[in-house]
Amino acid sequence: MDKRLKFLAVALLVVLAGCTGGSAGGGGDAASGESVTLSADATGGAEVEQADGGSDDVLQIEQRAVIKNGYVRLTVDEFNTSRDAVESTAESYGGFVSDSNERVNRRSGGTYRSGELVVRVPSDNFAAFVEETKTLGEVERVETNSEDVTDQLVDIEARLSNLRAQRDRLRALYEQANTTEDILAVERRLTEVQTEIERLEARQASLENRVALSTVRISLSEEPPGPAQWYDTPVLQAFSESVNGAFVALRAVVVAFAYALPYIVVFGGLLALFGGGVVVAGRAAYRRLT
Repeated sequence: MDKRLKFLAVALLVVLAGCTGGSAGGGGDAASGESVTLSADATGGAEVEQADGGSDDVLQIEQRAVIKNGYVRLTVDEFNTSRDAVESTAESYGGFVSDSNERVNRRSGGTYRSGELVVRVPSDNFAAFVEETKTLGEVERVETNSEDVTDQLVDIEARLSNLRAQRDRLRALYEQANTTEDILAVERRLTEVQTEIERLEARQASLENRVALSTVRISLSEEPPGPAQWYDTPVLQAFSESVNGAFVALRAVVVAFAYALPYIVVFGGLLALFGGGVVVAGRAAYRRLT
């Protein structure tokens, strides 16, 4: 009995430590007395060290983790040629086209192509790639923005450190458990901790990927065809359009008459009856007077 009480007391301490560690991690601080190291590749990652020392701990950030995004809209002479040029430029900077779309637009009897490409390029080459992309056509719009996620990555790493330590302690307790109730209690808490670890690891990987590879959306569009002048229309086409216009006008008159015919019949009949009555009454009055 004493052994079981002792086990439950230890398990309770682990759970309480997990709750304390989770709230501390949510505030962005690592567990006291533990060393945290965060690193990412040279394409834009961050390297962070936290030394032991309790409240005097100081984060030494060698390089900020920054997510860079850009948007470039160009008017080009020929869509396919410009699209190939964007792909070649991206490859020359160590990047690639992750998504693309293309559409055919119609205007004033003509067509023109437009579309969008999403390019992922190493963060160090972001500015150079954007500048070279601007030379591939007539620039209509350029936007760039950045987001510093260093603190988010530091917070995630600190929370992961606490959760992994808690997972190790729970695994040790699991090995020592000797009753079904104790085993189920530890398993339940271990599952919760493991789920949170996997969620944070996925978030960390996503941020590090976006830091390492910047995203540039490139919109390409050919010049839309303008409205043609009337005197540029060929003679035969003009005659054909004129004949078609005459038939359309005649058809419109016939349709309008068909719509108006019921009203003409009804109101014409009423008007005839009313007019006839007026004439008869007028003649009768004239006779009485004479």
